Amino acid sequence: MKLQPDFSPDTQMVSAYGPGYVEVNGVRHDAACVFAPQRPPQPWGVVSVHTMEAAHIDALLEPRPELVLIGTGRQQHFLSPALMRQLIAQRIGWEVMDTAAACRTYNILAGEGRQVLAALIIE
Repeated sequence: MKLQPDFSPDTQMVSAYGPGYVEVNGVRHDAACVFAPQRPPQPWGVVSVHTMEAAHIDALLEPRPELVLIGTGRQQHFLSPALMRQLIAQRIGWEVMDTAAACRTYNILAGEGRQVLAALIIE
């Protein structure tokens, strides 16, 4: 009996992660990226959580996800509500966690068919 759900081949899933990289559908990324189940990884332009600006968060508004997972690197760093203002105003849920936890959580939510967006800082 097969217990794994079947995913469309174009569904973006985290296939591996480690220090300095995240692999999505077998393609390695070594810089910050953003992706969703039906949206392949795109560069995110964030070097570290300390250089993040409102414009970086604004870039996460499309395609209107129900939840944004922000991976802040090796450690979890909390972000100010002022920085998250646009997500709050658009009533988009968000969670901030270390990048490894964001990868695991993304796969679970994407596997459930949720409209989740991963925004990952790679250190």
